[in-house]
Amino acid sequence: MIVLQTIAVAFAMFSAVPVPQFAWNEKNMRYALCAFPLVGLLCGALWCVCGVLPLPAPARAAGFCLVPVWVTGGIHLDGYADTCDALASYGDREKKLEILKDPHCGAFAVIRLCSYFAAYLCLAACVQFTSRVGALWTLALILERALSGLAVATFPMAKNTGLAHTFATAADKTVVRRVLAALAAVLCMGMAALGGWALVLAALAVLWRYHAVSRKQFGGITGDLAGWFLQKAELWMLAALCACQWGGLL
Repeated sequence: MIVLQTIAVAFAMFSAVPVPQFAWNEKNMRYALCAFPLVGLLCGALWCVCGVLPLPAPARAAGFCLVPVWVTGGIHLDGYADTCDALASYGDREKKLEILKDPHCGAFAVIRLCSYFAAYLCLAACVQFTSRVGALWTLALILERALSGLAVATFPMAKNTGLAHTFATAADKTVVRRVLAALAAVLCMGMAALGGWALVLAALAVLWRYHAVSRKQFGGITGDLAGWFLQKAELWMLAALCACQWGGLL
């Protein structure tokens, strides 16, 4: 029962999928970050369904672009937009953290979101779907969430409030780190075996950038920064996927 509650808590927080609602407590939040990658598995499965349906090319590209948004409800995009606004302010650390808490969407958030979707849609239109590509991208969507959960359990927090802090505090960090690190290692090996080593390098490069930016600009990570990382990792891995296909590696 606790396992099912843990999965439900992860999906209730990180997706828009209807799940049974449970009161969050110490037991069902302890390993919720370990269940976070399951959201990526669902995104990947629906992405593959979109790939095999007899759709016109533009409709398939739109599906590839929108499936992760529909599954997550845009929660990570919200963090991406807020972080873009904060970074574009060039203010001090306190100013940036204040912008992250502001519910309003600034001009730079709109600009970056439009640019993001334009790039994502164009890259999605370039993907030639095959079973191998579908498997590789599903692993990529799981990997980015495993790395995101690992970061929440490992990186310093920018503040002692917010959802990221709540999940980090409630987690059994030792177990979560070990599970997600092992999962990430297995996923990286699986992706490399499928010819997706470039996607692995892209994800790890964005993770390194995430750590550097969060510490230098914000003094640690927040839930918004976690969303920023996940969206950037997804975009750069998609670019790497296209590059691998253009280069004849997939």
